[in-house]
Amino acid sequence: MNESSSNSSKLYLDIVNQLRDMIEKDGLKPGDRLPSERTLSERLNAGRSSVREALRALELLGLIETKKGEGTFLRNFQGHRLVQLISTFILQDEKAKLDVLETKNFIQLNCLQIAMWKMTERELAEITEWIKSEKVSESDFFFRVVQIADNYLLFRLWTILKDYYYSLGFPNVYWTKEDYLLLLDNIKSKNELELSMNYRKKKQI
Repeated sequence: MNESSSNSSKLYLDIVNQLRDMIEKDGLKPGDRLPSERTLSERLNAGRSSVREALRALELLGLIETKKGEGTFLRNFQGHRLVQLISTFILQDEKAKLDVLETKNFIQLNCLQIAMWKMTERELAEITEWIKSEKVSESDFFFRVVQIADNYLLFRLWTILKDYYYSLGFPNVYWTKEDYLLLLDNIKSKNELELSMNYRKKKQI
C-alpha cells in the first residue's frame, strides 16, 4: 500500500486509536511483543507508512519500545527510567520539587472530590472495611480513590507524579485509620467543604 506523506499524517492519529483498542482487545501486557508493521497494516486496513508513524508517536509517549532485531514491545507506562531521568533535573531546582508535591496534592484532592459523586455504597463499604482491617499506606489509599474517580488522564498524571515524589525523597506523611475514615465519612455525607479541609490538614505544603 502506497500513501502520500500528507495522507499518512492525516491518518496516523486514527491508527493510534485503533492500535490502543487492539492492545486492549488482545489483552497485551507490558513486555508483550506487538505484531509486525505488515501484520498491523493488514489487520488495521491501513498503509504501512501510517502504521509506522503511529508506532513512532506511541514510542515518543513511552508506551512502546523498539528493540533492534527483536521487534516492538509494550512498555509499562510508569517508566521508572523516565522518573529517574527527569528527577536528576528536578533535584537541581527546589521550586520544581515543590511543584511536583503541589500538583500531586491537587490531583489527590481533585480525585477525592470526583470520587465523592462516583463511589457506590458498596465501594464505600468495601474501602471502609479495608481501612479498618489492614494497615493502609497513603499511596494504596489514593490508588483506590483515583481508580474510582475513573479519569484516565488524572490516573496517568498521578501515577507518574507519585513516582517522582518518592524518587525525590520527600518525607512520608503518616496517615492514621482515623484520617482515612474521616475522608470516607465526608464522602458519604457529600460534604465537599469538610472533605477539602480535612485533606488539606494532611498535605505537606
